[in-house]
Amino acid sequence: MITIRKSDERGHFDHGWLDTRHSFSFADYWDPSHVNFRALRVLNEDRVMPGAGFGTHGHNDMEIVSYVLAGRLAHRDSLGNGSTIVPGDVQYMSAGTGVKHSEFNESKTDPVHFVQIWIVPDRRGYEPRYGQKGFAESAKRGALLLVASGAGEDGSIALRQDVNLYATILGAGESVTLDLAKGRHLWVQALRGEAEVNGHRLSSGDGLAASDEEAFTLRGAGAEAELLVFDLA
Repeated sequence: MITIRKSDERGHFDHGWLDTRHSFSFADYWDPSHVNFRALRVLNEDRVMPGAGFGTHGHNDMEIVSYVLAGRLAHRDSLGNGSTIVPGDVQYMSAGTGVKHSEFNESKTDPVHFVQIWIVPDRRGYEPRYGQKGFAESAKRGALLLVASGAGEDGSIALRQDVNLYATILGAGESVTLDLAKGRHLWVQALRGEAEVNGHRLSSGDGLAASDEEAFTLRGAGAEAELLVFDLA
């Protein structure tokens, strides 16, 4: 079974300093039919204005992944980490027993556009940890690049959950295939461009959920597409 979550169906808030769109229920947005998809709990598309950002705040027992599409996002946390995330980087924070952090756009002229992902860990009470890794754009073109996984395979960032997260960039007519083991589930998020998944059209901001299917073909279908692909237990 395949269902489409259209971009304009997502929760949307424009706070002035932040334009944010929520695929799942988050903060002041509540939709009982879209609370999560398997362990995928939050999938927010954020645009933060120059000089603005998220002040210091806390999390616990959540796997948090950030994927930057444009601009630069400055990170600071109570673990002592300080870094700037740029396009191609995947940032990971396992909140575990508790961590505080801030995320800011330090540019005075350009917004930062990124996707914020929360995944429920396989258990509570882990020690917090942090990771960040850059992935070459060339490695995503016409391929499914594993950027995060439960086992940390193939140079991916290790998550504390049974999930494989891939990134891909597909030009018109380019395609990749993915086979899932029986009983697993798929979420595809179109970050930009146009694509098809098993013939179902996705435009920028659309999401696709699939269960009870095991073979998938993802194809570029117009403007160059960038997709995040979640293989979930």
